[in-house]
Amino acid sequence: MSKLNIVDEDDNVIGIEDRKKAKKESFYRVSALWVTNSRGEILLARRHRSKTHDPLKWGPAVSGTVEAGESYEENILKEAEEELGLKNIHPKIGPKIKMEVEYHYFVQWFTLGIEKDASDFEIQEDEVVEIKWFPKKDLISELQNSSENFTPGLRAVSKLFLGE
Repeated sequence: MSKLNIVDEDDNVIGIEDRKKAKKESFYRVSALWVTNSRGEILLARRHRSKTHDPLKWGPAVSGTVEAGESYEENILKEAEEELGLKNIHPKIGPKIKMEVEYHYFVQWFTLGIEKDASDFEIQEDEVVEIKWFPKKDLISELQNSSENFTPGLRAVSKLFLGE
């Protein structure tokens, strides 16, 4: 069973807990990757139906819970390789957001520009059902009209990345 860093309200590590035993009111860490291309499209992933958090909702192209002893950056590089087959990438650090929804966590965002067709990624099928490039205006419209189809984390950060 994996272990998580439990953090305080300022994202300072205050303990380690088994993933399954971490309380809903405990804060933990998540990393996420905002992927774009030169056409201004955003790559999103539909989460697998077996996920405990937000199954079948569209979320960031890559995301993962940071394990104990792992940094945000180490986690996003590991997750990018596992979930999309991306190796030797150099994402830029983005905003960090404190989320207090059903679960409490900090999400450290990273950004990456890449030129690949959705079919060229090697998706991890037990994590991701599908991936899709969304044109910016279509994503803005869908977030406004069908926000229930997207994860809370993606909805929270969309204004920062989309300028809407």
